[in-house]
Amino acid sequence: MISYSDALQMITATVKPLPVVELPLMDALGHVLAQKIHARWDLPLLDNSAMDGFAFAFAGQGAGSELAVAGLQRAGGTAIAAVTAGECVKIMTGAPLPVGCDTVVPVEDIAETAGGIRLKEPASQGAHVRRRGEEFRQDEHLLSPGCRLRAGEIGMLAAAGIERVRVHRKPVVALLSTGDELVELGTRPGPGQIVNSNRYLLAARLREEGVTVEALGVASDAEGALEPLLRRGLQADLLITTGGISAGDYDLVRKTLLGLGLDLAFWKVAIKPGKPVLFGTLGGVPVFGLPGNPAAAAATFQLFVRPALQRLAGHADPWPVLLKAVLAAKVKGGSSRQTFLWGRLSRQGQEYVFTPSRAQGSGQNRGMAGTQALLPVASASPDLAAGSTVEVMLIYLPDGGTPT
Repeated sequence: MISYSDALQMITATVKPLPVVELPLMDALGHVLAQKIHARWDLPLLDNSAMDGFAFAFAGQGAGSELAVAGLQRAGGTAIAAVTAGECVKIMTGAPLPVGCDTVVPVEDIAETAGGIRLKEPASQGAHVRRRGEEFRQDEHLLSPGCRLRAGEIGMLAAAGIERVRVHRKPVVALLSTGDELVELGTRPGPGQIVNSNRYLLAARLREEGVTVEALGVASDAEGALEPLLRRGLQADLLITTGGISAGDYDLVRKTLLGLGLDLAFWKVAIKPGKPVLFGTLGGVPVFGLPGNPAAAAATFQLFVRPALQRLAGHADPWPVLLKAVLAAKVKGGSSRQTFLWGRLSRQGQEYVFTPSRAQGSGQNRGMAGTQALLPVASASPDLAAGSTVEVMLIYLPDGGTPT
């Protein structure tokens, strides 16, 4: 068996980003950038007002100063040619600053007079003015390859005049469940049967990652049943199987994959849950064989498959996100394998608190529900006391958001 860290190193060294495509900016949300982006122009293009108010030349104007209103400057309009000393212009947010003006006073800081305005408060030179290029300059470097495009990045690129972007294609993942004991949702399980919950669990996690899922159904434990479904799955960018990966008489996944020519990187990792996990490539396609037990399948997805998806998508940093948290309850150490415990994150004051789930069995679903993180516990670790500070692997933010 290899260690978790060695297995992760193998995955990140093996899996390469998917090909680059060019997309309209509106369609690029969630994709990972594959090019450097530079601004097409200055932003702002001109000095402009940051708020509704009155623009004038500062020239020592203070509280009680009176100014004649020489006109109105609207946003989107041509700038008024010039404003002389003792004059001001009523100006709207975003409107270009007239020649001769360098300061804006908000409407709430003036009093109207018969012929203009009077300043109620001392003005500060340059106040409430956005200077040309203060956000970025033409040709300034804005984003680098490996950056995921979220709403903030999309908005900035639009403001910079970027209409199309080169990004990595999002992955298509094939998902295959195995086992004669599995029945699909909608069928009441008989003796010795269980619902194929892994299909729903993993498909949901894949969709949370922005992945297109191709569900291949369930392969029986009969010789020859796996091969045609595995061949179908190899048409995707990544193949995941669940179950049939250990060393039992009916665990046929590894044997069948090797028969198809799998280049096996590892089989079995010194972790709990999820020891019998497989990774390799077949025809250039990354293949993961995950355990059939739900909590083990979910843990190995998070530990191994998600970093591979990050690499395929072109992320600069595919490694898990770690967060410091205070342990809410004692955690028993002493395991011969590195252990990963499901738990809930909550915010208490300025700290995150991690509360381990009571149900940690690899065959259980309930222990994962409502959790946001995994706690790694090193092999042969001493007991971890309640109140101690630990590092947890973030899956979701406490408010339900997914980390990137």
